[in-house]
Amino acid sequence: MTNKFKLLSPTVMLSCILLCCTFACQNSTRKEKDKGVVGKVMVKEQDDLGEILKNNKLTVLAENSATSYFIYRGQKMGLEYEILNQFAKEIGVKLEIKVVKDLDSMITKLNNGEGDIIACNFTVTKDRRSHVDFSQPIMRTSQVLVQRKPSDWKSRRKKDWEKELIRDPAQLSRKTIHVWKNSSYYDRLINLQNELGDTIVLMPLDGNVIPEDAIEMVDKGFIDYTVVDENVAMMNKRYYENIDTELEISVKQKIAFGVRKQSPLLRKRLDAWLDDFMKTSTFNYIKHKYLNISMYSTRAKSEYSSIKGSKISPYDDIVKSVAGKYGWDWRLISALIYQESKFQLNQESWAGAYGLMQFMPTVGPTYGVYPDSPPAVQIDGGIRKIVRNFRDWKSIPDSIQRIKFTFATYNAGLGHVLDAQRLAKKYGKDPLVWDDNVEVFIKKLSEPKYYHDPVAYYGYMRGSETYNYVRSIFIRYTEYKTAFPEEI
Repeated sequence: MTNKFKLLSPTVMLSCILLCCTFACQNSTRKEKDKGVVGKVMVKEQDDLGEILKNNKLTVLAENSATSYFIYRGQKMGLEYEILNQFAKEIGVKLEIKVVKDLDSMITKLNNGEGDIIACNFTVTKDRRSHVDFSQPIMRTSQVLVQRKPSDWKSRRKKDWEKELIRDPAQLSRKTIHVWKNSSYYDRLINLQNELGDTIVLMPLDGNVIPEDAIEMVDKGFIDYTVVDENVAMMNKRYYENIDTELEISVKQKIAFGVRKQSPLLRKRLDAWLDDFMKTSTFNYIKHKYLNISMYSTRAKSEYSSIKGSKISPYDDIVKSVAGKYGWDWRLISALIYQESKFQLNQESWAGAYGLMQFMPTVGPTYGVYPDSPPAVQIDGGIRKIVRNFRDWKSIPDSIQRIKFTFATYNAGLGHVLDAQRLAKKYGKDPLVWDDNVEVFIKKLSEPKYYHDPVAYYGYMRGSETYNYVRSIFIRYTEYKTAFPEEI
């Protein structure tokens, strides 16, 4: 690379320009006709379903949990994620997840326009209804007490050790319970305290301690009791075998998605879709998978999970080392590798592309990569090709756009991207900008009008694949940065 890019790596430039773009967008937003002020940001009248469709992106504010959303070996999972992913497909947009570390900020972030939907096992309450609208419920669940079994429970009969546990809410008098302060659990315990006419010692937890964290704290003996929803308890008790969750302390409550009050069309469209979707076998299987199949709860606790682990794939150390050598963010490269092979070492495509980086047989040997090459060789060869493609696009002044041209070239080849660039120029679009310009014409290269055009030297291609390829990598990269925030 030139000295310019040694001093400022592509992903550092990417972050800087993203900040500038965010600032510019906020300034632009202030000029729009507003429907009201929520928090500190004016909410545009157009910020509804039409805007989502126009931008081809539905943004979900989620917690990092098995109930909501997590990443396992680079794959996005979670009960609510899978439901909303089906909805995004139904309305024809990409789904982007923004993990919110502090649950106390969920509603503020939604109303400030940072996301379109809240998905965090959100209980419908009267107080929350004053701030947000809710979709129709996706399930109903009661609240349960989480307590620890006696240390010797494995060596005793259940009917003996069970006597030492709380089995009646009245037994909670004078007990100390740690629970999220701004949750429906806390509200229920306040009401229960009044019903009992006695004190329950409530120790409030901050919003950055999710219910699954509190369950682990009980399991490890850091606290004695907490309260969570029964569905959350079901997903976790198979992993934390020392906990007991049999005591219900509430009636069944509604779990739903939160939607901004300024987005009535989105809520109506989501409700109409949920009404049909919840009658399908797909919906029933998603619920069954996370609530009843132990494999999925253990995945959430794996070292390759964004919940408890710190790894995206078994190849993190290699990717970090090689990407760092060339000045690229390992999470950006990991997002590309997942898009190519889902981290499957022996992956082979219908076209004959092989390995982690999906080299074609005519290209791989140029970089010293063969089907039986070890992971380090495959990854090093792939990143060297990316670096070469990046140099090919030195005419692109914007670093974000240059990286997108680079990835499009990695996927489609330089010739097709040049065709799309020439078509963009011919039809009055900016040939130096990928987003909404050259990407439009890479997609059109599957249409005879465009691939027969005299400026399209390389002819037909399935342009929608490259269009989606670049967009998917950048969405995944954003999610990886949130879930795995460590530096290179």
